[in-house]
Amino acid sequence: MKHSSAEFARIAEQGTILRCQVGSGVHGITVADQDDRDEMGICVEPPEYVIGLGSFEQYIYRTRPEGVRSGPGDLDLTVYSLRKWMRLALDGNPTVLLPLFVPEREITEITDLGRELRGAAGRILSRRVGHRFLGYLCAQRDSLLGRRGGRHTNRPELVELHGFDTKFAYHMVRLGVQGVELLETGRLTLPMPEPWATWLRELRRGEHTRQEALEAAADLEDRLTALLTAAHLAEAPQSAWADTWLVDAYQRHWRSRAALAAAGR
Repeated sequence: MKHSSAEFARIAEQGTILRCQVGSGVHGITVADQDDRDEMGICVEPPEYVIGLGSFEQYIYRTRPEGVRSGPGDLDLTVYSLRKWMRLALDGNPTVLLPLFVPEREITEITDLGRELRGAAGRILSRRVGHRFLGYLCAQRDSLLGRRGGRHTNRPELVELHGFDTKFAYHMVRLGVQGVELLETGRLTLPMPEPWATWLRELRRGEHTRQEALEAAADLEDRLTALLTAAHLAEAPQSAWADTWLVDAYQRHWRSRAALAAAGR
């Protein structure tokens, strides 16, 4: 797979400005013996991949071979180019927004540019977040109910144990909780605060029914829908700022790399 090539691994390693844990671990909703480790990185690719003929959008590394589900202790790493990450973040993508809010203890690598990026959350967030969280919530609900491809799960062991895919249900409710918080406060608390953290861990263990999860998601969907017009966040992100900052960030990074190369480091 092209995204996993040695060439892309080198680009990601040399250009990383921020790398951190994401997924259930950073949400604080892990369940014993169920979770792998998800990490996300953001990197500045070399000039030839921006203004030359080369193209780099992301590097993917998985402990398991392609097509094999990850298990406990496995690593799933995705490193986005800074430009792709910014496009997704400005559009309110729930997954890529996490590095803006993870606690420092969950950050494994960060540069000055990474710190600048984390400090710019207020410029990146907008009400688009609400639309994206709503869309992701509905997608998880459709998967839970078998509306996507007619399948209720890709984790049959959870259905056998609990009667439904508790991971689909967990993500459905989590997205509602976090979408509401972002629209109400402009921030995301990680790990998730109580009482939702305990409730979601219980849901993952099958201690709440599918109907309870659907009812919680429906309530959160209503709150999200109302906040789409009532939230204090701007209607759109500061795209002009992002464009200017990206150009400057890339140029600074390239000058720094060139200086290190000239010094033989």
